[in-house]
Amino acid sequence: MTNFNALFRAEVELRQPERVEYRSYDGTPIEAWVIKPYGFDLGRKYPAIVNVHGGPHAQYGNVFFDEFQAQAGHGNVVFYPNLRGSQGYGAEFASAVCGDWGNRDYEDVMAGVDWLAQQEYVDAERLGVIGGSYGGYMTSWIVGHTDRFKAACSERAVNNLHSMYGTSDIGNWFQEFEIGGTPWDDTQYYIERSPIAYVKNIRTPLLILHSEKDLRCPIEQAEQLFTAVKKLGQADVSFVRFPDESHELSRSGKPSRRIARFGYILRWFDKYLSMDR
Repeated sequence: MTNFNALFRAEVELRQPERVEYRSYDGTPIEAWVIKPYGFDLGRKYPAIVNVHGGPHAQYGNVFFDEFQAQAGHGNVVFYPNLRGSQGYGAEFASAVCGDWGNRDYEDVMAGVDWLAQQEYVDAERLGVIGGSYGGYMTSWIVGHTDRFKAACSERAVNNLHSMYGTSDIGNWFQEFEIGGTPWDDTQYYIERSPIAYVKNIRTPLLILHSEKDLRCPIEQAEQLFTAVKKLGQADVSFVRFPDESHELSRSGKPSRRIARFGYILRWFDKYLSMDR
């Protein structure tokens, strides 16, 4: 309808996603997409970045997503699965994670990593993981449960379910529905399902991004994780705070800060996934 992006399109190559399907550990089919990197050569092996969406009841699909194009344009295989909890596959699939965060959703991601590692163009020794909001929760959870990734980026994450209760603009009902009950009904369960409880296991280099005016996942969630990882000194960790931005930084933040965010993410994965390491 328009040709407003002609100059931009002349400078870049947009990559076409490929739909794939794999089986989780219990046999559940999981739909996912792969974007191969710019200048793809089947004779080479590339680093891969696993992206986990938020929600948890969001979904990936056949749409243009600037983040994935940027990651692929930087020389990475991009992998993004619709793990259990995603919408679009029926009520049972979408509600499978309710009261069970960090269990089958984690298995769905890791089964996808197994599939990804079997692809001849993927270097299984150079894997990264990134996610925001619930995807940030999953990223923080993942690095507390496996050392399989060489780098991770946890954005606007839920890291402590207990302290988030009653402090988020989404309301206390969200955690009662998603986790089950209240923190005073089952304090131990809230703690056990919080990534912060497994911080002693984190060895993966971790980039933490958070906006200072995030009311959905207050910035104290990032501060807790950064402080713990930094104090333990077992993993390289970096914490970037964005002033005057909300939970929606990546989607509707100030353009200069959205560009800066891309820079932090791409440089972090370059640092740990490049061939030089």
